[in-house]
Amino acid sequence: MELKINGKSYQVASDAETPLLWVIRDELGMTGTKYGCGLAQCGACSVLVDGVAMRSCVLPAQGVVGRNITTIEAIEADEVGQRVVQAWVKQQVPQCGYCQSGQVVAATALLKQTARPTDEQIVAAMVNLCRCGTYNAIHDAVHELSATAAPAAGGKKA
Repeated sequence: MELKINGKSYQVASDAETPLLWVIRDELGMTGTKYGCGLAQCGACSVLVDGVAMRSCVLPAQGVVGRNITTIEAIEADEVGQRVVQAWVKQQVPQCGYCQSGQVVAATALLKQTARPTDEQIVAAMVNLCRCGTYNAIHDAVHELSATAAPAAGGKKA
């Protein structure tokens, strides 16, 4: 099966039903995407699939054939992803850092979909779990990014 991950095509030997997380980590050696719960609850395993944040721990590899997958390893290749990482550093978001790859992926997906999300949209989108409780710093970083985002076409807020 062929998967397109971070702009490159990979032939993978894993079974079609193998969760994408294990293909990414074990077969391809990209360990930035983390295993947290295995139940799609915590979000540590989040990746972008065609720009949408998805939980890779329960996503069968066959379900993403022909789609564009972005892991944390390539998030900064995207302008929005790069801005998210910079805001994370500025706001000193990570403590232990374990969940942060999934948090950055979720924030990137949100800001690509809605350049200037409201507080309510931020709270609704940033639902990944953080054992260290950095939720306020995460919210502050996303809020700062939404305040500095360029207006959508026509000068309207997205």
